[in-house]
Amino acid sequence: MNNNFKNIQNNNNKNNLDQEKYAYLKAEAEAPYKGLRKFIYFGIGASGAIGAFIFFIQIIAGKNVTNNIPNLLIQLGVITLMILLFRWENRQNT
Repeated sequence: MNNNFKNIQNNNNKNNLDQEKYAYLKAEAEAPYKGLRKFIYFGIGASGAIGAFIFFIQIIAGKNVTNNIPNLLIQLGVITLMILLFRWENRQNT
């Protein structure tokens, strides 16, 4: 009879979710694709940083300064926007 009770208890544990998995599924249901969004923010921000670096170097070199200054400002705006979105995504956690 004691073995029978252990088998029933083991089956109940298998059917129930462990706490860690339940917490993960609950967080994913509340904010779907959060990891993907953060990855996209990081990727676009990195792209903006590379673009800003290139435009900054071209401005220092004196190449087409009148066109490169607005492009540099756009890249800086992209970087700023991605930082704000990333922080906003993290702030929604708490």
